[in-house]
Amino acid sequence: MALAASTAHAQTAAMTNATDDPYLWLEDKDGARALAWVEAENKRTLARLESDPRYATFYHEALTIASAEDRIPMPGQLMGRIVNFWRDAAHPQGVWRWTTPEDYRNPQPQWHILLDLDALGKAEGRKWVWHGATCLPPEERLCLVALSEGGEDAQTYCEFDLAAGRFVDGGFVLPTSKQGATWIDRDTLLVSRDWGQGTMTASGYPFVVKMVKRGQPLDQAREVFRGEPGDQLGTYAGTFTDGQGHRAVLIERQKTFFGSDKLLWTAAGVRPLPIPARVRATALLDGQLIFETSEAWGAVPAGALAAVPLTALERGEATPRAIFTPAARQAVAGVDSTRHHLVVQYTDNVRGRVAVLTPGDGGWTRRDMTLPDNMIFGVMGTSDRNDRAYLATTGFLTPTTLVERDVGSTAAPVPVKALPARFDADGLAVDQFEATSSDGTRIPYFVVHRRDAVADGNTPTLMTAYGGFELPMLPSYAATVGKLWLERGGAYVLANIRGGGEFGPAWHDAGRKTKRQLIYDDFAAVAKDLIARRLTSPAKLGIYGGSNGGLLMGVMFNQHPDLWKAVTIQVPLLDMLRYEQIAAGASWVDEYGSVANPAERAFLAKISPYHNIRKGVGYPEPYIWTTTKDDRVGPQHARKFAARLKEYGLPYLFFEDTAGGHSGDADIAQGARLQALQMTYFAQKLWGDVTSAR
Repeated sequence: MALAASTAHAQTAAMTNATDDPYLWLEDKDGARALAWVEAENKRTLARLESDPRYATFYHEALTIASAEDRIPMPGQLMGRIVNFWRDAAHPQGVWRWTTPEDYRNPQPQWHILLDLDALGKAEGRKWVWHGATCLPPEERLCLVALSEGGEDAQTYCEFDLAAGRFVDGGFVLPTSKQGATWIDRDTLLVSRDWGQGTMTASGYPFVVKMVKRGQPLDQAREVFRGEPGDQLGTYAGTFTDGQGHRAVLIERQKTFFGSDKLLWTAAGVRPLPIPARVRATALLDGQLIFETSEAWGAVPAGALAAVPLTALERGEATPRAIFTPAARQAVAGVDSTRHHLVVQYTDNVRGRVAVLTPGDGGWTRRDMTLPDNMIFGVMGTSDRNDRAYLATTGFLTPTTLVERDVGSTAAPVPVKALPARFDADGLAVDQFEATSSDGTRIPYFVVHRRDAVADGNTPTLMTAYGGFELPMLPSYAATVGKLWLERGGAYVLANIRGGGEFGPAWHDAGRKTKRQLIYDDFAAVAKDLIARRLTSPAKLGIYGGSNGGLLMGVMFNQHPDLWKAVTIQVPLLDMLRYEQIAAGASWVDEYGSVANPAERAFLAKISPYHNIRKGVGYPEPYIWTTTKDDRVGPQHARKFAARLKEYGLPYLFFEDTAGGHSGDADIAQGARLQALQMTYFAQKLWGDVTSAR
């Protein structure tokens, strides 16, 4: 039975003040006392999970998949080349490399190493994690390479010469900070970073944009624009270019997580643009800036794509024209531009579709690609130099394939790469069902299971969702889950609950702030529907989610402890009364609400997992994991939640990896270890002893 709200309110009242919190000391992320506590908890958890004979098998299988040499090297286009960042057993931190477009089509391209992070880290005594590169158009020879130590969001920028394959002597170097940078010309950058006291928001992001000249000390950089310290996120500059030689440099002041002021930078100065807060630029094509709307903009509805001529924006005018409007149960999933076309990835009831939009004298035309059904598609490797695009096709049971397409042509695509099967999918099936939530809304979900499974409630099942920030959870090839779980007879469930972007902005807005209980009701409704169909049962159902999905898991742990036997809570938010004071938490008020607002505080107190743990309740034993270097959510939430469980004499497992940032992917070994630990926990809870799994 779900815990009664009245009981929760009564027991929460005494814990709403920070002074009543006995575990504030665990918020000292790198403090000696807190790290000693982490070390003791890790020792206890690892002793149990790593001693299970299944752990070694799971780790080997996960590492084999992550480091396989026959993975698809996903392409990017730079300087007329195909570039790729690659990790394998010989390069756990990874290498940045290139080949020619012609050679890329071969089964074994000749790759040329640009940057070896393992060698760089060894030489400098640092564990560098790749965060990407920003290159100066149109030549794309000079790039700002972003590197993070240990996987933090804070990063260092260093100038790199793509043609020479080395860092530029005396080039641009922007020391470690949460920061962003964009090129103006070969000697000029617009940079947002920590410029010193008073230049970062409460959530830890920069709000001052300065112009940095080559060879100029950072303390001499000239201020171009500043936001305010009370902004929820930060202020950044970004550059859009197209194949016809147009350029738009936008400055975005992110006053809230979803809403921002937009300004156009030119050599003459900065001009504010009359664009709604929840409308964001995504591409520039044929002199028209393309926007995605999360709110209505004139005659353009929320969830659509709109175009505005750059010349109009330069005059301070912005009359949008809708160029793509999804139907009901559809949503834009991605936008990419080539030299002459816009490639739109969208979903239709969580199934992938791709449309090509082309501007012309008579307006925009649309052509939908003919593609297989029940798949998800990803467009990558586009460039404004040509109309070449690489299209990835994937499904739960379908290994990813990659084709090369001329998006302006109806010619057949050229097959380029294909991922070998990572698990035996013979006898497996994918079904899509719908559950009815508390307000009558239909919530779709996918189930991957054995076709011959008996509907008797005995199938060990893993279920996940995210439910926040307008981010959709879409089907993809389940390589690791397939090998470690499905191949052994288990089932997997992906729930498309509200809060995400599966059906556009309205699906997200339905669960924002004090309406958030609907998200949690959606997840519980899916679980109950699974159980009603006898696809599984509470004794065989495990759930997991990370970050915002970790908050979801914490709420489900509290509100419905009887629906599941196992709960994995990954890099989570859990103390929702102090989340604004931890790491980057203040940036998420637009999603969760604020304790400064009485109504929002009251709601947060009702759902905050840390504050709603109850003595004497028969909770499932959770597995909570986080990372020390997470500077986005922070490990503090997970630590305090575990400490509260311990205080109440409730069973739990806690693990904090000392490497890796919020994504826990400092290297491939770390990712494999985290997968293996989690699967061992689920196996212990849902399979039972070692001999019970297939």
